[in-house]
Amino acid sequence: MSNAPVVAAVDGSEHSLRALEWARTEALRRTAALVVAHVLPDSVQLYAARRSSLADPSQPDEQPDPVGERVRDILAGAAELPAEVRYESLEGSVPEALRVIAEQALMVVMGSRGRGGFAALLLGSNSRAVASSAVCPVVVVPHAERSAGAGDGDGDGEGEGSSSGRVVLGLHAAETADDVVAFAFAEAAARGTTVQVVSAYAIPPAPVMVVDAPFQVIPPEGLADDGNAVPAEREMLRSQTERLAPFRARWPQVPVEQAAVPGDAAERLVTASRSADLVVVGRHHPRRSVGSLMIGSVAHAVLHHAHGPVAVVPTLPDGEDTD
Repeated sequence: MSNAPVVAAVDGSEHSLRALEWARTEALRRTAALVVAHVLPDSVQLYAARRSSLADPSQPDEQPDPVGERVRDILAGAAELPAEVRYESLEGSVPEALRVIAEQALMVVMGSRGRGGFAALLLGSNSRAVASSAVCPVVVVPHAERSAGAGDGDGDGEGEGSSSGRVVLGLHAAETADDVVAFAFAEAAARGTTVQVVSAYAIPPAPVMVVDAPFQVIPPEGLADDGNAVPAEREMLRSQTERLAPFRARWPQVPVEQAAVPGDAAERLVTASRSADLVVVGRHHPRRSVGSLMIGSVAHAVLHHAHGPVAVVPTLPDGEDTD
């Protein structure tokens, strides 16, 4: 949907305001409208329902909405705004209201934890529910405590506290949907940056301890096998190269780095999130759990532990696109 807006889900919490800023920047980058969506508190919804049923004209039309007022004040002070900014006050439960508005959205952006979230939880129930079921990509922006640790590790070789600016894509060559790959390339193209593609291969059993090797980064020119890679790694890199070929042709301006790593894909993506601008993962539903709130083990782990924004991308309806 080329005219679809970026939707920022806000509830007044600091987590959602970080997501709002991310969404504002994304809408500017994409030349898209920004829709600021706020699900009204239960008390306000109840008041509106009672007033409607009683039809009492002496009662005010609506209760004050401090969240909406605060968000308007914040955006009024922003350095730059998209050409179109709309505000939507939604009714119903948070997950269901956001799922409905997501049907017409380019993406939904929300904080990792809402106003009522427990401090010990890394991912709130509303964020998890929307990421598990929305028909458009959902970007979850971590709260300050998580993103503050982004410079603690060495990532994949970047300096401490630095940001590579790249988009990191978790790819299973045989299972990741085209929509997921296309979203990562479209994001990189909009940002003028690199896509780093990370795939994991199984470590064969051995009588000695296996030490994880660092990323093997393949330059955009193609596969460079110097003969030192293990067979499983070489096969993974070849599968990646074949899988990525049509996307390289579609986005020739986007540099691509390929990384084949042993062991746990989620762990490597979390590590990469320390220095990446965005991590992109697909939403995989087991066949027996279609319609459930399961999103696949890798996406689930990355959402819970990443230090930067994570985009969870479903298989999009026919006829829709990501750029």
